[in-house]
Amino acid sequence: MTENDTAAGPEVTAQEAVPATGDGDLARQLTERTEDLQRVTAEYANYRRRVDRDRGLVVDQAAERFAAQLFPIVDDIERARDHGDLTGAFKVVADRVLGLLDGLGVESFGVAGDPFDPALHEAVLHDTSDEVTVPTATTVLRQGFRRGERVLRTAMVSVSEPSGAAAAPAAPADAPADGGAPGGTPAAG
Repeated sequence: MTENDTAAGPEVTAQEAVPATGDGDLARQLTERTEDLQRVTAEYANYRRRVDRDRGLVVDQAAERFAAQLFPIVDDIERARDHGDLTGAFKVVADRVLGLLDGLGVESFGVAGDPFDPALHEAVLHDTSDEVTVPTATTVLRQGFRRGERVLRTAMVSVSEPSGAAAAPAAPADAPADGGAPGGTPAAG
């Protein structure tokens, strides 16, 4: 047999290559392959979403770690600004460092007069005052920083609480006036 004999032989069509076991069997195989393809496609889409989410988390964590390393430098810049030493070339460098934080989406918080919030403020000094009606950060010793809703560093503050009658906490609405248990019976002690 030569090559020409083989090439000129009968051609086999796709339908003839599959054993003739019935149209139901072909439909079942097609359905199985289609389901397999859909399953693999869904798994791949989930994988891509997971990788994209993880990539975003890694970028966020890297940005936050980098920003945290800049915080001591920002503290020095703020001290220099408070003392009037932020001039000339040092001011240019300071503005660039602060611009890096802005570019990362990091913003500072903690201003004298803010209501005290333990989630945002670290109280290191405490006193009472007639000038405030709620616990208030009266002096900011160190700025706090956040990126979006995430607090990267709490603000270190001095807190003033109201003095006198304004400092007494309000009794809960369901608490009895006589200090006993709810329902009017004295608490067993």
